[in-house]
Amino acid sequence: MTVTLRQRQKGNKISLYLDIYHAGVRKYEYLELYLTPKPAKGQLSKEQKDENRINLQLAESIRTKRAHELQSGLYGITDLTKQKGSFLKYFEYMMEKRKDSAGNYGNWDSTYKQLKAFVKFDVTFQQVDAKFLEDFKDYLKNTARTPGAQHLSSGTQCSYFNKVRACLNQAYKEGIITKNPVAEVSGIKAVSAEREFLTIEELQALVNTDCPIKVLKTAFVFSCLTGLRWSDVNNLTWADVFHSDEIGYYIRFSQIKTQEAETLPISDQVYSMLPEKQADNNRVFVGLKYSASYNKVLHDWVEKAGIKKSITFHCGRHTYATLQLTFGTDIYTVSKLLGHKDVKTTQIYGKIIDKRKAEAANKIKLDL
Repeated sequence: MTVTLRQRQKGNKISLYLDIYHAGVRKYEYLELYLTPKPAKGQLSKEQKDENRINLQLAESIRTKRAHELQSGLYGITDLTKQKGSFLKYFEYMMEKRKDSAGNYGNWDSTYKQLKAFVKFDVTFQQVDAKFLEDFKDYLKNTARTPGAQHLSSGTQCSYFNKVRACLNQAYKEGIITKNPVAEVSGIKAVSAEREFLTIEELQALVNTDCPIKVLKTAFVFSCLTGLRWSDVNNLTWADVFHSDEIGYYIRFSQIKTQEAETLPISDQVYSMLPEKQADNNRVFVGLKYSASYNKVLHDWVEKAGIKKSITFHCGRHTYATLQLTFGTDIYTVSKLLGHKDVKTTQIYGKIIDKRKAEAANKIKLDL
């Protein structure tokens, strides 16, 4: 590691620059400081000598600073040993840091699987440039498939691509890369899709259809009848389930997404669906997992019930909201039941109901 102050004559000025050599990489930094060369005949004036002396002192102080920054790892020169590291392994490391959040971890894991399928073997940080990101975008849009062999939704494409961007942003912060290709490539825009949900008839068909994973069936139907997200269903323990003479059964929990404390009444029928009560610290839905294989089972179960919709676990929450509104619950109460901070968030479900009403009205036609 060396930082050397050098001079290069440019016309009637001498340019001062740093010659920086580190880990096999050479880099030049021009300081925009200049010396006046001694004329072939005559001497420099006192003012010229003073200016040269001051500029040399400034250049030397910058040289000393750069040497210190380089030694401390603060200076932005490419470290080829880091650049040759595995981007896939780093992505896996970033993924493992999210294991405490099952839903988030599941999304990172799904992205990791798509990355591995895309690169086939491995890829270094050096290879992850703007072209790589553009090619990965194209792969997500046109080639990648869900476990059910369907194209990825625009929302899923956006989510997966953002995970890769987040990983590169972190690598840039840590100094693993000194140029971030994320800045050169636009993201994937998620197209707002209609929120899919089940009608009461479709939900009943699911209840009447066998599912090979019993806990998945129970947990999904529970989500449809309570509006809980997957993360909250998965983290529910018996300590969260209560009963009182005044309101009957209810659950008290903190939403994983918002960290807001919620109290949600549940019907006797919903409570009767739950497994046999265990110790307070035990999970209610033991064995529930977020994985591609579980998503595939959910997809196949829905298809077996004769439902021609693309249903994910989160559709259980949509189903709860739309069923509540369909059966006459006012939107403000539904908003509270869902734990929304703003009723505007809930109004999307009201628009869905209005659209269904219009469709129903247009079915009645006479030959006039």
